[in-house]
Amino acid sequence: MYAFEYFAPKNLQEATKAFNSFNDSKWLAGGMTLIPSMKLRMNAPSALIDLSSIEQLKGISIKNNILSIGAMTIHADVANSLDVINSLPALASLASGIGDPQVRNRGTIGGSIANNDPAADYPSAILGLKSKIITSKKEIDAGNFFNGFFSTSLDTDELIVKINFQIPESAIYLKFANPVSRYAIVGIFLSKYHDEVRVAVTGAASCVFRVNELEEGLFHDFCSSVVDKTDYGITNLNDDIHANSEYRRYLIKVMIKKAISILQKK
Repeated sequence: MYAFEYFAPKNLQEATKAFNSFNDSKWLAGGMTLIPSMKLRMNAPSALIDLSSIEQLKGISIKNNILSIGAMTIHADVANSLDVINSLPALASLASGIGDPQVRNRGTIGGSIANNDPAADYPSAILGLKSKIITSKKEIDAGNFFNGFFSTSLDTDELIVKINFQIPESAIYLKFANPVSRYAIVGIFLSKYHDEVRVAVTGAASCVFRVNELEEGLFHDFCSSVVDKTDYGITNLNDDIHANSEYRRYLIKVMIKKAISILQKK
């Protein structure tokens, strides 16, 4: 690890000022990806701006059927929050299955979606639910946030402040996980609203995506037979040591059908 400056601002104004004082500074949320890459000298920022002391970026609340979660809220708090468990249990379940206890007590929801790891869990919830990302500069609709492999629409000096989720009628997250890392080989987030059904997939490609071809069919007829009748048109799936593309395509179909079956019984 190379030498760097370290700052722990108390508010967003201090954070932005410190960030802009250096040419190659980085935001530090939970550090689950950044710190290991620095230790391997794959990343060498001139300064780290630690966001853990900014209370404005933490907390969970519900108002007008919107669940709001601060960007610096750790996975364990999402998993154990009664507000999340009672209003959006699928999100609590998702958070409880991330990594191990150390990761869940250090990693944050904002850090996860800003990093946009293709096998991370939270991105599927962002796309699988009606959600908006509130930043230090603007409000971003979920569909416009993820740009591709480890890429988002955030500006370099832009911070995620909170994520707003519109609470659905029902939702579920299922994951076929790597047994060691607990990252998703395939993860499915499915939600039902009064006016649409959403199906988002993580782990299967270079970036999280929605299965648009299937969503309309499920909205009109929410049953597993629709899955068999639909031509997804899904291409460019990951093909690696964990699973080839055909197996991932098979998992997507099986897991969506399982998710539908579970929600039908609720």
